[in-house]
Amino acid sequence: MFRLLRCALTAALAALALAGIAQAKGGNYVFDGGTPKEQAEVRSALNASAFNWSLVPAQVTVHIAPGLGTSDATPGELWLDSALLDSGVFSWGVVQHEYAHEVDFFLLDEGKRAALAPQLGGQSWWPGAGAPLAHGQLTCERFASTLAWAYWPSARNSMKPQSRNDESSAMAPAAFRALLAQVLAVPVAALRG
Repeated sequence: MFRLLRCALTAALAALALAGIAQAKGGNYVFDGGTPKEQAEVRSALNASAFNWSLVPAQVTVHIAPGLGTSDATPGELWLDSALLDSGVFSWGVVQHEYAHEVDFFLLDEGKRAALAPQLGGQSWWPGAGAPLAHGQLTCERFASTLAWAYWPSARNSMKPQSRNDESSAMAPAAFRALLAQVLAVPVAALRG
């Protein structure tokens, strides 16, 4: 009995020690902040998607903190508000959207973006020096929302298009998956986790 208890305790301590690192179909990322429950929401969000996040060739730091008010991504980093993650499954589409920006940063180049842009819509891939564009007018945001929706087309996904004007509505999921595979020059199956 003591040996069984000791083994269980050792396994639990090992799991806690590794809780900040995730590597699998869910990608290669580490956490900066967040409660174990909030970190679990991020893992669940990425694992709910059929996209193979491990294709992103960089380790991503997922910053979780209260009061951010918005989510954001830069190459190799995501920022997620803890209140968003505390909402549970509702947050999963946002987590996938932000990680999809990592796909953009690390797997796309200008030529690949030029091939995707006409299908996704938007006025510019990136924010420019001119008048600020709304979130949905940026093709990079339409790409991220469409990827999140195309690989987790669930009624529970907050990226589900509600109208033809929504960021994720430019392409049907199967058409987007096929186009992305073509642009990345990989089989469709390679993009699935």
